[in-house]
Amino acid sequence: MTTLLIQTENTPLTVNFPFLVQMTSEQFYELCQVNRELRIERSANGEVIIMPPAFSDTGNRNFNIAAQLGNWTEQDGSGIGFDSSTGFTLPNGAMRSPDASWIELERWNALTESQKASFAPICPNFVIELRSASDRLSILQDKMQEYIDNGASLGWLIDRKNRKVYIYRPDQEPEIWDHPEVVSGDPELPGFVLRMTKIW
Repeated sequence: MTTLLIQTENTPLTVNFPFLVQMTSEQFYELCQVNRELRIERSANGEVIIMPPAFSDTGNRNFNIAAQLGNWTEQDGSGIGFDSSTGFTLPNGAMRSPDASWIELERWNALTESQKASFAPICPNFVIELRSASDRLSILQDKMQEYIDNGASLGWLIDRKNRKVYIYRPDQEPEIWDHPEVVSGDPELPGFVLRMTKIW
């Protein structure tokens, strides 16, 4: 049975499709292709999660995050950045789309061209998730831990509602920063600083 989780304003809505025994990677890719207006992810246990497009204010803040990461990426030159429309297939089989992410160039270049042209089988080195008004914090916290468990070396969960930033690293409890003006990527991303003025 294939399960769809449809994200509504307050909680995911689960829809079961008993006629689909298992959705293959190719079928999931096709589902995403014919529903480009939706944000779609797949969990490690096969649940397909359908989320509405971001509200305008969240989209603007995502843009500011991606712009700052993009500027640093161009100057640094050691990796490449991705926006919120990008899907990655993690080692556990989940397909996730962080709000912003970065991958070391050496790891990215080790992929084949066909892998790069799909939901690339790689976990980004660095991920950012921005909590919107409709997101449940616990779900995003689980997602951040999933990134770390699958190979990310740094992750930031930005909780706009409570003005907190959760910093995730392997083998550590998350750090919680209250209303920071800037967040530094050192030492994993040397010199990257996210200025929070336009994010809050």
